[in-house]
Amino acid sequence: MYGGKIVTKIEDYKGFCPAERYHQNYLTEHPESPYIAINDLPKVANLKQMYPDAYRQDEVLVTVASK
Repeated sequence: MYGGKIVTKIEDYKGFCPAERYHQNYLTEHPESPYIAINDLPKVANLKQMYPDAYRQDEVLVTVASK
């Protein structure tokens, strides 16, 4: 199908790299975004319905340490 090999390199875990600042707290910063309405809000509603005891209404925001 591809004519070549598909290879996945497996390396030791080195930690996560933080995303750019504009990606952090996206729902809170962009509540009217079509992306949020289409992709995230339905998932949040399902989480609330499926796991009401684990669901938290209050936000947990990401803080980004300066370099």
